[in-house]
Amino acid sequence: MEDAYARSASEVLEFFSVDPTRGLTDFQVAEHGRSYGKNVLPQEKSTPFWRLVLKQFDDLLVKILIVAAIVSFLLALANGETGLSAFLEPSVILMILAANAAVGVITETNAEKALEELRAYQADVATVLRNGCFSILPAPDLVPGDIVEVSVGCKIPADMRMIEMLSDQLRVDQAILTGESCSVEKELDATNVINAVYQDKTNILFSGTVVVSGRARAVVVGVGSNTAMGNIRDSMLNTEDEATPLKKKLDEFGTFLAKVIAGICILVWIVNIGHFRDPAHGGFLRGAIHYFKIAVALAVAAIPEGLPAVVTTCLALGTKRMARLNAIVRSLPSVETLGCTTVICSDKTGTLTTNMMSVSKVSVLHSANHVPVVAEYTVSGTTYAPEGTISDSTTELQLGLPANFHCLLHTAMCSALCNESIIQYNPDKKSYEKIGESTEVALRVLAEKIGLPGFDSMPSALNMLSKHERASYCNRYWENQFKKVSVLEFTRDRKMMSVLCNRKQIQIMFSKGAPESILPRCTNIMCNDDGSTVHLTSEIRAEIESKFRSFAGNETLRCLALALKRMPLGQQALSFDDEKDLTFIGLVGMLDPPRAEVRDAILSCMNAGIRVIVVTGDNKTTAESLCRRIGAFDHLDDFSGLSYTASEFEELPAMQKTMALQRMTIFTRVEPSHKRMLVEALQHQNEVVAMTGDGVNDAPALKKADIGIAMGSGTAVAKSASDMVLSDDNFATIVAAVAEGRAIYNNTKQFIRYMISSNIGEVVCIFVAALLGIPDTLVPVQLLWVNLVTDGLPATAIGFNKPDSDVMKAKPRKVNEAVVSGWLFFRYLVIGVYVGLATIAGFVWWFLYSDNGPKLKYTELVNFDSCSTRETNYSCTVFNDRHPSTVSMTVLVVVEMFNALNNLSENQSLLVIPPWSNLWLLGSILLTMLLHVLILYVAPLSALFSVAPLSWSEWTVVLYLSFPVIVIDEILKFFSRSSRGIQFNLRLRRMDLLPKREVHDK
Repeated sequence: MEDAYARSASEVLEFFSVDPTRGLTDFQVAEHGRSYGKNVLPQEKSTPFWRLVLKQFDDLLVKILIVAAIVSFLLALANGETGLSAFLEPSVILMILAANAAVGVITETNAEKALEELRAYQADVATVLRNGCFSILPAPDLVPGDIVEVSVGCKIPADMRMIEMLSDQLRVDQAILTGESCSVEKELDATNVINAVYQDKTNILFSGTVVVSGRARAVVVGVGSNTAMGNIRDSMLNTEDEATPLKKKLDEFGTFLAKVIAGICILVWIVNIGHFRDPAHGGFLRGAIHYFKIAVALAVAAIPEGLPAVVTTCLALGTKRMARLNAIVRSLPSVETLGCTTVICSDKTGTLTTNMMSVSKVSVLHSANHVPVVAEYTVSGTTYAPEGTISDSTTELQLGLPANFHCLLHTAMCSALCNESIIQYNPDKKSYEKIGESTEVALRVLAEKIGLPGFDSMPSALNMLSKHERASYCNRYWENQFKKVSVLEFTRDRKMMSVLCNRKQIQIMFSKGAPESILPRCTNIMCNDDGSTVHLTSEIRAEIESKFRSFAGNETLRCLALALKRMPLGQQALSFDDEKDLTFIGLVGMLDPPRAEVRDAILSCMNAGIRVIVVTGDNKTTAESLCRRIGAFDHLDDFSGLSYTASEFEELPAMQKTMALQRMTIFTRVEPSHKRMLVEALQHQNEVVAMTGDGVNDAPALKKADIGIAMGSGTAVAKSASDMVLSDDNFATIVAAVAEGRAIYNNTKQFIRYMISSNIGEVVCIFVAALLGIPDTLVPVQLLWVNLVTDGLPATAIGFNKPDSDVMKAKPRKVNEAVVSGWLFFRYLVIGVYVGLATIAGFVWWFLYSDNGPKLKYTELVNFDSCSTRETNYSCTVFNDRHPSTVSMTVLVVVEMFNALNNLSENQSLLVIPPWSNLWLLGSILLTMLLHVLILYVAPLSALFSVAPLSWSEWTVVLYLSFPVIVIDEILKFFSRSSRGIQFNLRLRRMDLLPKREVHDK
């Protein structure tokens, strides 16, 4: 029943044909069960494991690698190769892809847990009226039309419409659904609000919420998927995972690479068609296969096989650093997404605030003859822990023994006795927890902070207690001193509650309630200085009312007034008539306080070009007041045009909605669907959205956002739907995580560029060798070694580059910013061409000039394939010598080690950022060279990689050919830092081969 909130109780009962005094019959239960289904959230079919595995290979770059591995294996078999040499290259590629797939499968498996953990919020049992009898039944057996009775502590088993109040009031904590910081009073009357949100449906009890006071009966109107909790589940199911910015860039790079590889391979084949019939090949078909092998070698050279592994490793290292910052990353790609976040939609309750109602102000009468008449005290502490001080707001002096002040002492008594909540210490969570109303718990904590009278060492004595004893020590003291005789429960018309207590032949009634209800009933007022009682004059009353308006208006505190009255000895019961001629004790103001560190965190976000939108289920006034109290929005004169309720926003025309989204700072009175809608709307404006939250109500938006950030103390559902969890619940941790995300992306760009320049060098080497007609400079297994090991280790170490000092002063990078483009592409093309030519030069040098070589003429080298048909003064087997390709491979390795040093910074010289600024990189270069020396000088390995030991003279030439890469890049960096480099970049913009980006000097 969709509109039960808008219908009267009798209409709803009539709709389900149920008698409220007898409930459903067994026949009706069976019939409704068939019509509406069971009261359980359906179990969604999980994705089969094999489908999850296959999904990890649905990537163009990965597909290219797989094809290269298969073709390499088939060609090895066609050439008659067997054993390790035939399987080495494809096996290594497939092992890398398998490792990456494993990471992806684990990540996706974790994501599916959110739906499972949503079931934890369903009630286990319910007290149900059927066939005229009440019985306790499993909650899944409920059907629409069932009459259910609920009381304090009950978890609501289904969505239900109130039909009968069995106490003066019923209050429900529905924060997990709406994010409201206070419990909500429920009523029987129908709601006539148009486009009603959950907060407006005051006659509906929502599944999964908890009753904190009162007792009532309700009729079930929605079960299973047709409940508020079911709507959250459906919203999570309908959310498709979006590719992260880095994933999109890598996909674009893969597409670009595929085109380049295809073009080069076809070009090499076409250029060499005339050589297919050369005698050395033994026929046209063999010649075609020979040059096809060269084309495959080109493909292997062009593909950075180690890139997926290096990206995964770099992100994993980033997650470790973030864990030290109290940010637990659940999804690896989200590490990088933080770097380009442009909007943070922050849940108010529990994220910007502590979600622990705390008394912050107390106002009492100082003395009738004192000026000012009213004294005001400030209470510190923002949690349920009995820790905090009380200070005089005027002098800012801390009170050593607050209980020695009479009004404060009686405030503690009234707070402890006129109270039905419980506060206790949870040793597992190492925190204080509440049972009952947040406002009543706040009063209990106030009583603990005020302490007990008569002990000079009271504060230090209390601190010696265990946390379990300390939680309610002072409250228990007052409960032991006073015996409760009678209680008048809170009612909506009175807006107050009273309790009659007896102590040592003295009867006292303590009352608490709304100031507008308590004050008119008071005729006297207690003085704080001497404990005397004086007449409540109109002047004093005006002062108290002025203070109330200040608390409730300017400071938007939730206010309660406390009072007492001496009662006749022997009275055993209270009546409403007793609640008059009261003595006013004081006024307390409480709030859900903002976290202390939030102000600086939001200011840091603003400096970093990141907009913060406060999202809450509370009303607009409360949210705006919180923002003012935080202090980070002081630059705004008012919130007009910046603050919207969900209903106001939905009513705006399309154009005004777009304008509102660009300026919005506060979004209030929202329900789960609104949060998800906000994320989608911002994403349509090309914003990269981070959503924070801790409740079940936040889960759909957390899953939809580019990066969902859950609080460590939040619900399991929110954590499972998120990409990252803040273990310290600290909004400021997000800022540190964003800085880390930006640094990770910058380093990712550096190692991708490093690997690209290496691959360009390999392509140039093979392409030029094919054009010149010289023997193969490098064999595929050597290219694989270079791409995986000698490039992979330094590339991973580049991920340890220190972040720039101004990383949080730059605006977020644009989502469509390419990894390499414009001037940068030209730079790495120049470096790549030099790497390729240096590799060719090393190969040619050995044949033409090396003392260990044959010292051939250049014409003899380029006509090597006709050697067997000519008379020569050297053996044709010289072209099968492993030394020239060893020199080429070593030049390629060493030049890449120097190039790795170039990548310590995009534009800064090595004189500014020296090599020792990243010791990990120096270590990786040393390890890489040791591994390379190992395969050169250890016989089995040298045979496997078709290499041979080098002499000192050959090593000298290798160094001569390799070192200039540093000089060339230093010159290019100089141009980058100068205006000429920027101008050149502008001229190149129209020729970008990859998507455009803005250039930011580091």
